[in-house]
Amino acid sequence: MTISYSQNIDDCLASEIGDGGLESRDFQKYQEAASKTAKKVCDAYWAGNLPFLAVPHRTDDLSRMRDVADRYARAYLDIVILGTGASSLGGRTLCSLQQTTAGPRLHFMDNVDPSTFASLINALDWNSTGIVAISKSGSTAETLAQLGVLVDALRMNGAGDRLSDCLVIVTEPTANPLASVAERVGCVVLDHDTDIGGRYSALSITGLLPAFMAGLDVEAIRAGAAAVLDDFVENHDTAAPTIGAAVSVGLNRMRGVSASVFMPYCDRLNSLALWYRQLWAESLGKKGEGTLPVQATGATDQHSQLQLYLDGPADKMFTLLLMDTAGKGPSIPDDFAGVEGLSYLKGRTIGDLLSAEGRATLETLANNGRPTRLIEIAEVNEISVGALMMHFMLETVIAAGMLGVDPYDQPAVEEGKALTREFLRGGRGQ
Repeated sequence: MTISYSQNIDDCLASEIGDGGLESRDFQKYQEAASKTAKKVCDAYWAGNLPFLAVPHRTDDLSRMRDVADRYARAYLDIVILGTGASSLGGRTLCSLQQTTAGPRLHFMDNVDPSTFASLINALDWNSTGIVAISKSGSTAETLAQLGVLVDALRMNGAGDRLSDCLVIVTEPTANPLASVAERVGCVVLDHDTDIGGRYSALSITGLLPAFMAGLDVEAIRAGAAAVLDDFVENHDTAAPTIGAAVSVGLNRMRGVSASVFMPYCDRLNSLALWYRQLWAESLGKKGEGTLPVQATGATDQHSQLQLYLDGPADKMFTLLLMDTAGKGPSIPDDFAGVEGLSYLKGRTIGDLLSAEGRATLETLANNGRPTRLIEIAEVNEISVGALMMHFMLETVIAAGMLGVDPYDQPAVEEGKALTREFLRGGRGQ
C-alpha cells in the first residue's frame, strides 16, 4: 500500500523563506542526526523492543474487540467511554471519522466537571446505555471517579442489576483498583498491553475498541499505519517522520523555535491535533527540552490567531494539514454571490473557499518568514488517519532521541497526582 499523505518542508528552509528557515548545511546536519536516531528505532523494532510498532501488522487481537463492540452496537443506543488523556484521545480521534447516524452514539468523557456529568446523567436512558472504562494503570483517579458516578446513576435509574452486562473495563492484567472493580462486578475485562504506553496505544485497544463500536474499518486504520511503518523501516534516513523530526529539532536549536502549531483544515481532524498535542508534549517535555504543541483550526483560527502567527514573536513552526476540498460541499447560490463585493464566490462551493484559505495561509506564513510544513491528504478516512498517527508517533520518538530524552515516561506529572490524593484525604488545606 502506498503512503496516503505527502509532506513538504520546503517552506521551513532559508532558501525559501529567508532568515526564519534552516540553512541547507544546518538542515543536512540535523537530517544526519535524525537518520542515526531513526536507525536505532529500526534496530529496536527488528529486535522486538518497541511493542507499539508491532501493532499495525497484528490481527490476532481484533476478534475479541470486534465481538464486544458488535454486542454493544446491537444492545445500546448510547455508549459512554470513560478515560482521560491517552485513554480517550486515540479513540476520540478515530471516531471523529464517523459520518453515519447509524449505530450507537458515543460519548467520550475525559474530565470530571460536575456540570458535564450531571447533564450526561440526565440526558441518557440508562436502560439502553453501555459503559466502557479505560485506564492502563487501573488507578487513574478521574476514570475511577467517573465510573463510580455512573454506577450510581445506573442504580438511581433502576438499572443497577445490568452492570455486569453493560460495563466493559480495559486495563492492564495486574492487580489494580479498576481490575478489582471488574472482579467485584463480574463484567468483561479486556487487556491493555502492559508494554505499550498510553499515548502510543491509539492503534491498539484504547483506540480500536471505540472505532469498532463506531462502525469504522479498523483493518484499514492499521493498514494505513503499516504502510508508513514499512516505508520508514525500508527508508529510515529519508522517510517523512525522519525529515519531520530533523526540521523540528533543527528549527528549535538554530532558530529558537519553541512552539509547534498544528493546524488542520478539516473539522474531523481537530481531535487528531489534540491527540498530537499530548503525544508531543508528554513525550518531549523533559529536562528543559521540548517545544510547546499548539492546536489550531483552519480556517477558524485565521480570524483569532493568525495576527499573532504573522506579526508576533518568530518562535513557532507551523504544520498545515490540507485536504482536497475544491468543488466539495454545498454551492453558494448565484443570487447571493451577485451581491456587491461577493462576485468572487460566484460558482463556488464552501469547499472551494476552505481550499483557497488553506493555500492562502500557507503562502502568507511563508512570505512572512514563518517556517511552515505542508502535509496533504486526498481524503479523510481510516487509512489516512492511521497513517498520520503512525507518522507522528515515529517523528516524536526520533525527536526525543535527538533531544536526549525518554519519549515513553512522564515523571513530572506524578507530583500533581500525589498532591491530589493528599488534598482529598484532607491532609492539606483547600
